[in-house]
Amino acid sequence: MKVDNEKLIELISEKQIKNKVEEIAASISKIYDGEAPILIGILNGSFIFCADLVRALDIDCEIDFIKVTSYKGTQSKGTVRLRKDISAIITDRHVIIVEDIIDSGLTIKFIRDRMHEAGPKSVAIVTLLLKPDIAKLDFDIDWVGFEIPPEFVVGYGLDYDQKLRNLRGVYRLEGIESE
Repeated sequence: MKVDNEKLIELISEKQIKNKVEEIAASISKIYDGEAPILIGILNGSFIFCADLVRALDIDCEIDFIKVTSYKGTQSKGTVRLRKDISAIITDRHVIIVEDIIDSGLTIKFIRDRMHEAGPKSVAIVTLLLKPDIAKLDFDIDWVGFEIPPEFVVGYGLDYDQKLRNLRGVYRLEGIESE
């Protein structure tokens, strides 16, 4: 898919993201000082956010990844499928789930519940983006980078059919409707 630049409307700049990542990393570093939490990045979308976050931390940490699917194009399929599980043992560990975006909350709930089953010391969640108007959550998100309207967005790891992840900011894709 080729997207014309005029169809991309910047919502969050590269500089805003960088500043927010540093702010979140400082908070995480303070809370987990003396600990070595394990960050669980949700593939594929969170890999850029997760990498930047880990590099900004001032504490020891480990990293692992989990991959689930619930989207095709811009539409949530309503079910979550596990594609790749974590390989680390998280029992009695501090776990921080790293998500790129929380839309309905279905994916993050699935992963949070899965992590709790393994008996960690704690489970915290950090997301770059949250759509509060459509997220149906019965738990808090520990760190939210930016709250955005219920629009379909791309860039900084977020994709449209696996494209546009490489954009340095977050953009609304003009003419694309989000569910």
